[in-house]
Amino acid sequence: KTEVIHHFPRLDTVLMVEEYIREHSGEFKKKAVWTKLPKKMMYQTFNVIYNYLLESGKIARDSDGKICWIWNPELVKKYLSDNSLAIR
Repeated sequence: KTEVIHHFPRLDTVLMVEEYIREHSGEFKKKAVWTKLPKKMMYQTFNVIYNYLLESGKIARDSDGKICWIWNPELVKKYLSDNSLAIR
């Protein structure tokens, strides 16, 4: 199902959600993260950000539904610079 987005979140809003999830990785489920954010936003806006973070590989949900920050750019750089590894 394709969702029609009428309003895209501002960059500062996306960064706020990223920072909050990074600092509280593995502590809260989706709805709890939304209610505990430092600034309030519409749930639809939060869903746009959440889906972006999930699809871009920055976050994942554990078996309990808690949101975990998984993006590690330093580790990615390390593996990409290792010539003994190949991308298939």
